[in-house]
Amino acid sequence: MDADLDGLRVVLRPGALRAVPDEADRLGAHRILLVAGGSAAAHGDTVAGLLGDRLAGRLTEVAQHVPVDLADRAVRLAREVRADLVVTIGGGSATGLGKAVARETGLRVLAVPTTFSGSEATPVWGLTQGGRKTTGRDPRVRPVTVVYDPDLFRTLPRELAVTSALNALAHCVEGLYAPDATERTNRWATDGISLLTGGLSRPGARLLDLLVGGLDAGLVLGATTMGVHHKLAHVLGGTYRLPHADTHAVLLPHVIAANAPAAPDAMARAGQAMGRRDVAAAIWDLAHDNGAPTSLAALGWPAGAADDVIDAVLAAPPPNPRPLDRDWLRALLLAAHRGDTPA
Repeated sequence: MDADLDGLRVVLRPGALRAVPDEADRLGAHRILLVAGGSAAAHGDTVAGLLGDRLAGRLTEVAQHVPVDLADRAVRLAREVRADLVVTIGGGSATGLGKAVARETGLRVLAVPTTFSGSEATPVWGLTQGGRKTTGRDPRVRPVTVVYDPDLFRTLPRELAVTSALNALAHCVEGLYAPDATERTNRWATDGISLLTGGLSRPGARLLDLLVGGLDAGLVLGATTMGVHHKLAHVLGGTYRLPHADTHAVLLPHVIAANAPAAPDAMARAGQAMGRRDVAAAIWDLAHDNGAPTSLAALGWPAGAADDVIDAVLAAPPPNPRPLDRDWLRALLLAAHRGDTPA
């Protein structure tokens, strides 16, 4: 599949990793900065070999939440090698580092995702410094081309695949009650919820469902304003270094249970897409049945820090269907810490 979705060129087919040099040619790029490390290092080696002398530089260090010092080093390298395109291979951490370079240099980004984070479809950037994560939107950081190769996902560890898909599901559900939701974003959201739910529930159809559902989720995230779920996840991840996708997986059913009475239309849409009336319970079951973590305690977060997290959320409160209140936020965090079923 080669398509244009909301101004984003999407290439999706088995073996598409080998098409990266052709896609770089399409963009007129001759000096490419490659971001590929960690579990994506071998894929980076493949692309580096295919690019030949067009490879101007390579970054193999990636980190969740994109520390500012790492971003600064990446920007310096891009300028030193006179790059004219950034190619990222990996999950949200690799994509996020490429976005950090694009934000400072104006370079275009070609993304090759290896998880279902959806970051590759958004203009959202994030940086962490001094235990605080800052996010924003800038159209310059949105990748211009995304290459999806199903073969890259077949070796994705099951736990990461599940938590990454639940992270994507969070984009869709919060997008349904976003203040700037539209019929178009609602279609992406409900399609994404249906595909992601199916992908997590039916192993035979899992991979393609999760790939396309993750893309839908990214489109929703890029076009709508997220609520308290994402704010909590960013505070917990940036301050306490909790794993990003795992944190989303733990928080989501509790946030949805808290917001559901204030967002009946959104919950009706989500429930219809999932085939369940109780959306929070359905998400909890997906996480539990697929072996995802279900408590913040298991991720290493101390319950005694709840008020510090709440202070950070209330200092810059996001839009949310239920007005933010210290008491229910504390109850939500403590329930998520214990691993309670959502109520």
